[in-house]
Amino acid sequence: MRILLVEDETALAELIAERLKKERYLVDVCEDGEEALFQALTGIYDLILLDIMLPHRNGIEILKEIRAEGIASKVIMLTAKGELEDKLLGFSEGANDYVPKPFHIDELLARINAQLRVATISKEELQFGNLILDYQVPAVKNSCTGEQIKINNKEFQLLEYFMINHSRVLSKEMIFDRVWGTDSDTLSNNLEAYLSFVRKKLKSIDANVTIKTIRNMGYRMETMDEGTE
Repeated sequence: MRILLVEDETALAELIAERLKKERYLVDVCEDGEEALFQALTGIYDLILLDIMLPHRNGIEILKEIRAEGIASKVIMLTAKGELEDKLLGFSEGANDYVPKPFHIDELLARINAQLRVATISKEELQFGNLILDYQVPAVKNSCTGEQIKINNKEFQLLEYFMINHSRVLSKEMIFDRVWGTDSDTLSNNLEAYLSFVRKKLKSIDANVTIKTIRNMGYRMETMDEGTE
């Protein structure tokens, strides 16, 4: 699971990040509102820890923009503002939880685990077109014929990312960050190889969706009637 930590208090950010990494979460840290918005809009994060008071853009503005763009990442607001009106504003813009400062790191971790556990439990299948991604097997199957084929972990992560962001162009950098991690030295030809495997499996079950290469931009999942490879 990947978490974006947006906090401009460096010491606090380091403390939270260190604890999350010990819990085996992948963590990226931003201290600036503009950078945080750019990162959040990639859609690669399962959860965002979002401070309200930030340089250049505040957390509420960031939350509002990512929800407007359809980013479904869980969001926990972190802020010294603890008034009811502030909480209601955060929830109205799409926050999933609200933790006022100061807080105990164990409580924050419990809140994070709760949000991600709910997200995991609620996921049994993901569908786009006639393609279903089965979280239990894992496998992909044709919703019309029932035909299915098992997939490996990287193929699963690729398909999940594309299906959640269907019809949206995803750059190579965005895909690397989501599937292999921001520190990965994965080569471009490795991505092409995995995409080739995935496309063949989609074709084998007669899925009516494909992953199209968008020249000089990246890739997009679309239904066959939107275009062909």
